[in-house]
Amino acid sequence: MWSQLSSLFYSKMDMLSTSDHASVVSMNLFVALLCGCIVIGHLLEENRWMNESITALLIGLCTGVVILLISGGKSSHLLVFSEDLFFIYLLPPIIFNAGFQVKKKQFFRNFITIIMFGAIGTLVSFSVISLGAMTIFKKMDIGSLELGDYLAICAIFAATDSVCTLQVLNQDETPLLYSLVFGEGVVNDATSVVLFNAIQNFDLTNIDHRIAIQFSGNFLYLFFASTMLGAMTGLLSAYVIKKLYFGRHSTDREVALMMLMAYLSYMLAELFYLSGILTVFFCGIVMSHYTWHNVTESSRVTTKHAFATLPFVAEIFLFLYVGMDALDIEKWRFVSDSPGTSVAVSSILLGLLMVGRAAFVFPLSLLINFSKKSHSEKITFNQQIVIWWAGLMRGAVSMALAYNQFTRPGHTQLRGNAIMITSTITIVLFSTMVFGLLTKPLILFLLPHSKHFNSASTVSDLGSPKSLSLPLLDGGQDSEADMDNQDEAVNNRYEGIHNRTIARPGSLRMLLNAPTHTVHYYWRKFDDSFMRPVFGGRGFVPYVPGSPIEQNTDNLLDRT
Repeated sequence: MWSQLSSLFYSKMDMLSTSDHASVVSMNLFVALLCGCIVIGHLLEENRWMNESITALLIGLCTGVVILLISGGKSSHLLVFSEDLFFIYLLPPIIFNAGFQVKKKQFFRNFITIIMFGAIGTLVSFSVISLGAMTIFKKMDIGSLELGDYLAICAIFAATDSVCTLQVLNQDETPLLYSLVFGEGVVNDATSVVLFNAIQNFDLTNIDHRIAIQFSGNFLYLFFASTMLGAMTGLLSAYVIKKLYFGRHSTDREVALMMLMAYLSYMLAELFYLSGILTVFFCGIVMSHYTWHNVTESSRVTTKHAFATLPFVAEIFLFLYVGMDALDIEKWRFVSDSPGTSVAVSSILLGLLMVGRAAFVFPLSLLINFSKKSHSEKITFNQQIVIWWAGLMRGAVSMALAYNQFTRPGHTQLRGNAIMITSTITIVLFSTMVFGLLTKPLILFLLPHSKHFNSASTVSDLGSPKSLSLPLLDGGQDSEADMDNQDEAVNNRYEGIHNRTIARPGSLRMLLNAPTHTVHYYWRKFDDSFMRPVFGGRGFVPYVPGSPIEQNTDNLLDRT
């Protein structure tokens, strides 16, 4: 009896040790591949065709082929895809850093346009793709799919992928296009969540005006609740750091608190069934406006590096795994008997995706241009083409949603579900490779005179004289974190001792033509009179003995 138990125990331990060793081997290979992606991406930095996402995708595909050959066609990936891993650990830092680095003036100046593209545009695209898919797919033999499955796959492809937008558009080179396309991707996340809930909870066979009203109410609640939760979490972090002066003892506490509060905002949104993407995005905006200025100089540099590094690695990880998972033999086995069907479904969905996006980008842009008085504020036709093209990419977000809808723990046993999964993979690969490769050349061809802003791209620009030599009303340099510098902080703190040096506008005409009473003007008055005294912000510099700011302050007092 005891011998049987002991033999069973040792056999189980051997199995566990073998499994653990296999996991260690997989992680080693994956980390090595990540390092290879970073090195190769650096070597291809000057190439106008390539970017990190495409490089990681190609390396993932090549790795998948090698693993497939070594395993004898049994497997093509090192790790099993988990949508929980994606949504809980990889997506939050990507979206938070986008909010933390976003040019706020550019974003909020086009906020109405972003809302129209993200909400109305997503609904228009969803309607076009749904009608086309249900009309065509019902005539094809693609397995047993219900109405909810059709609508779910259409909701997945109707939404712009925010992660892909970060890879193909540069905020400094094309700030308007970046703010519109990425902002649309953030807002239509809320629209997609409402669409998914509507598909699962509403009686889709009996649609009337009450369902439309309920849908609109759910969207407004989700949007405003998610936005307020992110803003309140960011303000709470700013208030706590401002009042408690963590930097007196340890800057590590400041950095850790900022990271954890940002992550907490995302998890709270998931806890209350809100849009985590919206919440953590606006949390990043508020933190860059208030919290970042309340910490010490060393914490500012550390957080800028940390918030940029984490999403960089997460994005490479995602595209690398997407490339490997695309060759997963299990999913393709179900469609191997009729490969033409899978290709046809992918082609139809891709065509509907392109038509559905065109159905709202050009009409809404025309409507928005009618409301603009200044010709410089209007969206030109070339810009509309780039907006349409750049929003066609689908990536890891689409794959995660498709896995969530059509598989259980990453596996599927139904032919219809397998076709939807393989079609999603095909569209992700095609859109990333083709649309991603051609986006930069298309921008250079259609918008050859687009402005380039380089001062906001690196941490080393903090405190550089360049930030003070820019025109006073320059709309390109509007990120609070990018414009802050050490000398300005010292002068703000000791304003009564030393006169502050103010950068002069590059042109008097810019100053005379600038509107004096705008929404931004009234917000700045409210911000300066109430928000900054309570929550801190630019001008608030915590006193930390021995810090660079304190040393610079001593030198300044000596000179005066």
